[in-house]
Amino acid sequence: MSATTAPPGVLATEAGGVREINPWWVTAAVMMAVFMEVLDTTIVNVSLPHIAGNLSASVDESTWVLTSYLVANAIILPMTGWLANHFGRKRILMSSIIGFTLASVACGMAPNLSSLIFFRVVQGATGGGLQPLSQAIMLEAFPGKKRGKAMAIWALGIVVAPMLGPMLGGWITDSYSWRWIFYINLPVGLLATMMSQWFIFDPPYIKRSSDVVDYWGIGFLIVGIGSLQVMLDKGQEDDWFGSHFITTLAVLTVVGLILFIMRELMAEHPIVDLRVFRVRTYATGVFLMTILGFVLYGSTVLIPIWLQTLMGYSSLEAGFAVLPRGLGSFLFMPLVGVLMGFVEPRKLLATGLITAGGSLYFLSLLNTQAGYWDFFWPQLIQGAAMGLLFVPLTTITNDPIAPENMGNATSIFNLMRNIGGSIGIAMTTTIVARSQQLHYNNLVHNMSSYNPKVQQMMAGARGMFMSKGMDAHSAGLQAYHSLWGMVMQQAMMLSFIRAFQILSGLFFICLPLILLMRKPKHNEKGGGGMAH
Repeated sequence: MSATTAPPGVLATEAGGVREINPWWVTAAVMMAVFMEVLDTTIVNVSLPHIAGNLSASVDESTWVLTSYLVANAIILPMTGWLANHFGRKRILMSSIIGFTLASVACGMAPNLSSLIFFRVVQGATGGGLQPLSQAIMLEAFPGKKRGKAMAIWALGIVVAPMLGPMLGGWITDSYSWRWIFYINLPVGLLATMMSQWFIFDPPYIKRSSDVVDYWGIGFLIVGIGSLQVMLDKGQEDDWFGSHFITTLAVLTVVGLILFIMRELMAEHPIVDLRVFRVRTYATGVFLMTILGFVLYGSTVLIPIWLQTLMGYSSLEAGFAVLPRGLGSFLFMPLVGVLMGFVEPRKLLATGLITAGGSLYFLSLLNTQAGYWDFFWPQLIQGAAMGLLFVPLTTITNDPIAPENMGNATSIFNLMRNIGGSIGIAMTTTIVARSQQLHYNNLVHNMSSYNPKVQQMMAGARGMFMSKGMDAHSAGLQAYHSLWGMVMQQAMMLSFIRAFQILSGLFFICLPLILLMRKPKHNEKGGGGMAH
């Protein structure tokens, strides 16, 4: 198979001519938009109580501000490749940036919760295509030898932005107003729009293959992915299958996704071309990226909860405490991009899995006496390991894909990372909640009043409270509550340990899958960025 190619730094225009453009200007244009969009997936999290209070809603109702965005985003993601071919990649990219920016301003001006949720749906839908479009554009803009550097920059935005979101959102909300977490997108969006107009052009193979629209496929996609995202977001809150609402969503998810897969495999012009999974390297890479999303987002949620519930950190302090992982990624990812030109990417990927798994296992060895630096170093190492995971995995996975199929492939790739992240958040929070109850029950069995150690602890606590001026009865009650509070604390600590052990084990289990992936041809010396 062959496709029209262009030398490095030369991008084809819509008219079929060529124009020399430095690929780093292309990178700046698309990454500005992507960073803005990814940041918005988490920047709202810490502002929900302020939003609820300001708009006269409950905190539970305000969580739909998050859910609505994620659902719309997940539905659009897999359709991006088809949309780009049908309407033109540059047109879709600029429409997405402009739509996202205008929706952000509308969110900031929302007079009530209903309108805010509506504009968040628009924001999620318009921003959903930015990740796969940016990845496809950058993979094509750079020659094979430099793709590692390009993917290092792309992965840096994808990994660091969600970590900065809660901290930045907390600071803006405390210093100004929650509305400014949306208004700040306006200057970024305007600059990204202008740069996209100047530096982004469609390659000649981006063209409409058919005027037929797969409406059935779109419908099944909306039902399946939409129901899945809402189920994952609300499952733990509604006690999973103890809720009729969650059970109904689960049925809709299974039915919708099965019908969607059947439809897309039989349709002559599918909205999402699933036949790309016939490429073994790509299929394996997508699975690994799903696991990576699961662990990354799952662990990102666990540490702030741990710090706030067991160590008394404020939300802003917890946000700063998770910064070392972003710092590790920021410092190490550019180096990984350079290493990609000298070291076989599969070896880097294996090193990343081992290092990331080890850092998570180290976190499982901590206890309630852990200090800031006990969290700092494992997170810094994990951030560095993310560079060894994201950059090689993205490059290897998309290497065998023909340029004309790149948009479709990157859409699925990004969708599965986001779905993996949603599953990771849902499962880790569930594991912590259920494990805490299990460990609490086990610890309670050893808390008999006839146990000498329990009697000794009660006597010591009672004496301490009496020394502070309490009478014997009040001191006894306070000692009792203090002892049971200690049991709850230890049960929660054990539940966090179990969650980190599971996340660590997932990385080590995935190691053999690297053997199923082929060495990327375009990473070899002299490989062309678009030669297929």
